[in-house]
Amino acid sequence: MSITIHTPASPGLSVQDAQAWQDVPVSVAVDLEPGCQIDPAIRAQTQPGLPLALLGPAFTIRCTPPDFGAVVRALDEVAAGQVVVIAAGGVLSHAMIGEILGGHLRAKGCAGLVVDGAVRDISDLGSWPDFPVFARSINPLGPTSARSGTINAPVEIGGCLVEPGDLIIGDRDGLVALPPALAQARLNVARAKLELEQQWIERLSAGTSAVEIFGL
Repeated sequence: MSITIHTPASPGLSVQDAQAWQDVPVSVAVDLEPGCQIDPAIRAQTQPGLPLALLGPAFTIRCTPPDFGAVVRALDEVAAGQVVVIAAGGVLSHAMIGEILGGHLRAKGCAGLVVDGAVRDISDLGSWPDFPVFARSINPLGPTSARSGTINAPVEIGGCLVEPGDLIIGDRDGLVALPPALAQARLNVARAKLELEQQWIERLSAGTSAVEIFGL
């Protein structure tokens, strides 16, 4: 068995281009593109009360618990601003990452972590306001081998295909993954939706009938 590192077919979205979405919540992005929603069972593990806004291009990892070899190898490959996305097939038997490796990713300037599987050391891993963590579950039992996996290939996360460089947005509502072309094409639509929602708020506050506002 071995660890395979792919060269992505396209460069994907840049960290700078991803920042253009920083004011768009997941609820707006998902309303515009429902097919890009990641299973809401993969939820925020960052402690309640802390700020939580995940945003950046995806750096993808595929591993098969209890082996986390690709996670270890990825520590030398990932770059600042990227969101580390670990596809563990929803297997919860072993945590794929904890405080030590997560702390190293944080120190490298990674934007955060999404795991379709389990994490551990959540008292530390979930306490960092500058490194949001999303996972399907928490399990204290760690991996038992580090021999295999895939890096920088398309992966399935919570029923959603995620390719390297896709835009990942996460907040307390959940997660969405937008392909670069879609993210660029829909940004103005997302901003228009935010403006419309602000108008709804103002009109409701001014006493306009909800039936009139929403055209019921």
